[in-house]
Amino acid sequence: MSKPTVAIIGRPNVGKSTLFNRLVGKRVALVDDRPGVTRDRREGDAQLLGLEFRIVDTAGFEDEDAATLPGRMRQQTQAAVDSADVALFVIDARAGIVPLDEEIARWLRSSKTPVVLMANKAEGNAGNAGVYESFALGFGEPVPFSAEHGEGLADLFEALLPLVDAATEKIESDKGRGQSPGQRVETGTEALGTVPSLDDEGHDADLIDEDYDDDDAPLKLAIVGRPNAGKSTLVNKLLDEERMITGPEAGITRDSISIDWQWHDGERIRDVRLIDTAGLRRRAKVDDKLEKLSAMDTKNAIDFAEVVVVLLDATRGLEAQDLRIADQIYEEGRAMIFALNKWDTVDNGSPLYQGIRAALDDGFAQVRGVPLLTLSALSGKGLHLLIKVAFETRAAWSRRVSTGRLNRWFERALEANPPPAPGGRRIKLRYATQIKSRPPSFVIFGTRVDELPESYRRYLVNGLRRELDFGAVPIRLTFRAPKNPFSDGKSTGR
Repeated sequence: MSKPTVAIIGRPNVGKSTLFNRLVGKRVALVDDRPGVTRDRREGDAQLLGLEFRIVDTAGFEDEDAATLPGRMRQQTQAAVDSADVALFVIDARAGIVPLDEEIARWLRSSKTPVVLMANKAEGNAGNAGVYESFALGFGEPVPFSAEHGEGLADLFEALLPLVDAATEKIESDKGRGQSPGQRVETGTEALGTVPSLDDEGHDADLIDEDYDDDDAPLKLAIVGRPNAGKSTLVNKLLDEERMITGPEAGITRDSISIDWQWHDGERIRDVRLIDTAGLRRRAKVDDKLEKLSAMDTKNAIDFAEVVVVLLDATRGLEAQDLRIADQIYEEGRAMIFALNKWDTVDNGSPLYQGIRAALDDGFAQVRGVPLLTLSALSGKGLHLLIKVAFETRAAWSRRVSTGRLNRWFERALEANPPPAPGGRRIKLRYATQIKSRPPSFVIFGTRVDELPESYRRYLVNGLRRELDFGAVPIRLTFRAPKNPFSDGKSTGR
């Protein structure tokens, strides 16, 4: 069921993101002492003493020209309030009322959205004067609150309860008349992965030999890359709205924002969870605390995603930082697609494409043949193919193979190229089993596996990709030896 939406609004550095984290019950939004940390809207599921609603964190409301970055942030904040059922107007009780608070109050009074006034940082006696002063804003009695310490939750509950209940009734009434609430749901991080059941010998007991294709599960698709590669522009084009703040400035996006969206593939509607992320610079160049927090947030987004698009700026080509980002994604076991953005600005693109293709195969040899697409986030060219390939890549990444088919391939691979015999003693590989998918993970049992060279492991991994249709997705391959009754009982693996 759709939930009422509550938007948090206020000038910079009054504690909006701290309040957001308090209401969602975890540290989701980035928080720092400096003002203006939050830029894009972020949503989450909030629960306050049993009262459930969607909470929206917004950028600090500033009086700037619409063409500037603060002005574009203000437009996003206004859009969030216009679409919300309730606005939480937050002031700093310790600082008291300032002219910008009064300007925000004038704007909110002209809005149709009901307003609850919150005097944050009201712990102790330091905020008493600001609480009394806030009556002059014209929104009735303020709610004294401390987002950092969690004081005032009961008072906030009493203030929100009638407004959230009224919004809930309206949503249910609209549904009864067949109307859609028209609300896009944004979500946070959740656990991923599926592990097949195994029999007593560690074999795949389900004997599944088909692609994972759960239409009810949205494709979790993260967009990552260097700053100013066009990630937010790409998300906006897919959504067909100015949802993310964009502009010529590098590093605008700070938080990782996930947005639920539906893709029409011509025959059916597929659910996609788009995740926009902050740009990743080379670690040696990152000395700002906030940028480090943004990079950590991007890493969390990669952990959460199923497929990650590494967006390249076609005007700059492939750089070493792109390969470092790809290596991080590979280490996390996520499926990957490279996409060349701004392709419409490139003249004579064939040599550039072939050069990047060769550089990828050479510099990112862990996964040869990873998809490389061309697109334009500004015009929308190539976006349909991007989503199509993303679904196909997830299917390969989620594939599980029956033990029977796996071992038929394994026997052929051993016959075609037997394991080496270092020191004249033959390495025996007995059988293989898939222990999980997402990413595909296999165990091969044998003797003296600790002496198996890396080149033979690559031979087996490449055979798995080629013969069992796993494509260019990360594959985890582990070797195990049986227990030796005359040793300390430890098995050998790699």
